[in-house]
Order: sequence, then C-alpha cells, then structure tokens
Amino acid sequence: MKLSKPVAVAIDVGTTTIAASLLDCESGERLAMTGSLNPQREFGADVVSRLAAAVSSADNLFRMSKLINAELERLTVKLLDDCGAARRDLRCIGIAGNPAIEHLLLGLSVKSLAFPPYRPLFSAGKTMTTASLGWGLDLDAYIFPLPGGFVGGDLVAFLYGEGVCAAHSTQHAARLYLDLGTNGELALVAGGKIYATSAAAGPAFEGGNLACGMAALPGAISGVSFAGDKVGIATIGNEAPTGICGSGVIAAVAGLLEAGILDQSGRLLEADEIPSNLANHVRNVDGETGFVFYRDARRTIYLSQGDIRQVQLAKGAIRAGMEVLLQRAGISGDSIQEVVLTGSFGAILSPEHLKNVGIFSENMVKNAGFVHEGALRGVEKAICAGDDFAALDRLAESIKVIPLSGTPAFEKHFLEHMNFPKLQNGA
Repeated sequence: MKLSKPVAVAIDVGTTTIAASLLDCESGERLAMTGSLNPQREFGADVVSRLAAAVSSADNLFRMSKLINAELERLTVKLLDDCGAARRDLRCIGIAGNPAIEHLLLGLSVKSLAFPPYRPLFSAGKTMTTASLGWGLDLDAYIFPLPGGFVGGDLVAFLYGEGVCAAHSTQHAARLYLDLGTNGELALVAGGKIYATSAAAGPAFEGGNLACGMAALPGAISGVSFAGDKVGIATIGNEAPTGICGSGVIAAVAGLLEAGILDQSGRLLEADEIPSNLANHVRNVDGETGFVFYRDARRTIYLSQGDIRQVQLAKGAIRAGMEVLLQRAGISGDSIQEVVLTGSFGAILSPEHLKNVGIFSENMVKNAGFVHEGALRGVEKAICAGDDFAALDRLAESIKVIPLSGTPAFEKHFLEHMNFPKLQNGA
C-alpha cells in the first residue's frame, strides 16, 4: 500500500537503544515505529567510555559518528518502506539525545564534555541537512538543544512533551521528571524554576552490562513476581526468554528483597541460608552466586551478585541526584505533588518496586505516573508544533543545570543511598 502525504521522522537516540517513528505531518498521527541498539556500544556501554574513546583517537570519533548516522538513516528508510511512503514526501527529521550522543552524531570534539568544565560546544538547537551528516538522503534535520554538559536534548524533549515550560514552572505544585537510562536525567520544577541534572547510572536500567541483560526486545524478561516459593516471569511479546531487560531487573531485585533473599547491603544469600524452596534458584554460575529465573537446554537466565551491585550503583546515583535537586530548590521530597517517569525499561515500572529498591520515597509512590517513550513523544510534538522549534530553545534556556560531579552533597547522598531500604517482610 502506497502512502502519499507529507511525513516526518522523530528519533530519540539513547546511549543503549534508539527509538524512531514516522509521523503524518498534517494530523500528527504516528504511522509507524521502529528501534534498534545503538551501534556505538562497541566503544563502551556508557557515555564515559565513549567520551574516553573519542578523546583518545580521532579515528574513534569519526567511526562513532559514521556508525550512528548510518543507523539513523537505516531506521528512517525502514520506516518509509514499512509504510510505503516515498522519499520525496519526507519533510524533516527531529533528533534528540544526550550531549555526548549529539556531539558524536555531529562529529564534534567531545573534549569539552570529557573534561572540566563539562560544557557542550552548542546549547541552542541546530538545523542542518542530513547530507551534511553523510546520509544518502538529503532533508532538513533539527538537533535538539543542550542545556548543559550532561543534560541533553532528550530531557528537553521529555519535558516539552509533558507540557513543561518556563511559565509552567511558576505553578506552586512541585513536579519531578525522571528519564531513567544509562545516562539518567532528572528535572525538578519548583518555585518558579526548572532545575535539572544528570546522574551516570550506567546501563543496568536498560539491561546492559549484566550477566544475562538485554535491551527491551522480544524475549526479554520484563517482569518477575514472587508468590511464596514460586517465581513467575513475563517476557516481551510472550516469547521464549532470551535475557532480562531493565523492568525485569528492577522487579527481580525488589522481589528478592521482599523475599528476604537479598539483604540491605545487597548481598545475595547462599542457598543454605534460605529456608524455603527458593533456595533451589540460587546457584553458583561462573564462580559467582546468582539467582536463576529461567533455565532450558540452551540457556540459563539469572541475576548475579555483580548485577545486583550494578543496580545498587545506579539507584544510589539516581536517588542522590534527586536529593541534590531537592536541596537546591529548598524543598523536601514530601513536597513533590507529581512524579513523571520514562525510560527504555521494557515495561511500566511499578512505583512500589522503585520504593523497595530505594529510588522512590513513599510520597513519590503515591504521586507517580509513567509515560511511554517520553523523549520520543516530545520530539514528535515539537515536529508538529509548527513554530520552527522556537519553544524548545526557550525551554532549554530556562533550565538551570546543577552539576553533580565531584560535589560533596552528591557524594554524601550517594553513600547514604547505596544500601537497599529495610523492608517489613525482608531480611
């Protein structure tokens, strides 16, 4: 079936995953969606590793730029072909990512991001042609603005999609926005200001760098439940399990804590310390204690002690970042009237699970909501706004970026929140 109407492409380029959609320019309707893993992962699972690689070698920088542009063009062509849309009907493309990703996309030096003062080479949004980025397709592209060194266009897109603007920030209600991923970005709207920061959470929330971790793709375990000594799992697409993604990891850790198999320090109990049949799930895998969720003739899917430590580091960084923002705004967590969460987890994260692992407070649980594809939806909204992206630049300029690196307040809160909270039914 041939599609003959003006269309546009929206892309959210994450450190681990990429999401892209095709839009009807007239109605704003999403016509198709696709995604993939970020091919730059060969240079490291996180932003810090890729920055180091790019700084150390001009060839690395060039290759990372080529890799990501080739993948974005491939996804764009796939979207057009899937809908039977002609190349000539493609009007524009909007791309949002964190500062490192956007610099690498443009082939820019990343030294200003890798070293103090950790600032991007540009802050306002950029309009250019895809041909200038090395694409075979030649169309207008808009690269989202960067408020700060580690607060990027993806957070701007998320906030814009949720209707946040400078005027919005004058409302009395304090609102917290969390984009949990490899580069976790947080924004607090309070007291007439928009505060934002970024916490290097690592790829655990997206299933990266874990023994059996994977992105949120078909076959990923996206949910885990405990009922007595029984363990239940759910997979994306109801397909046979092939690994575990971010939502499954958080649910698994929360469940292990509730079952008393994981203690506050993050230690996974040995089988002989567990009085129930859940002890049968605890195995020594490759010399490390692990909790097995699924096993067949081909694979064993488990969470290792090292995986749990990765979750602790990630949640400690995110919670510490939240505490720094609250401190800067001069309010407590109990003042937050709404929490909006997004990220590439694979399924909606339970606010109760986020409380059990120590990311949310009780008040946040009561006021939490989840937005699917928050950054991507913001890119779509901006493309359809018809204001040449002017509102995005105004929003980015109004954001007060709070750096965390090397600050005593962040380090203090990070250490305070490294352990898991004590649960009523846990150890």
